[in-house]
Amino acid sequence: MHELPVIESILRTVLRHAVANQVRKIVTITLHIGELSDLEDEWVQRYFDFLSKDTLAAGATLKIERIPIVVKCNQCSRTFEVR
Repeated sequence: MHELPVIESILRTVLRHAVANQVRKIVTITLHIGELSDLEDEWVQRYFDFLSKDTLAAGATLKIERIPIVVKCNQCSRTFEVR
């Protein structure tokens, strides 16, 4: 259920920027979410659909892209993806 305040905050930010830029309709929102995040894609989508109703973002496509975790070795400076 912690997805609700996260999506509420994201939607509020998106709508604020849309109004400031005189956007009439939001078509797509892309979210980059880290692999270690415990946000569930299904609930992110459900809450987005519910909260965006009757806003500029109503009916917008929500694209959720999972971003891998990357760590860097202090010894050799190489980076590695963690799964």
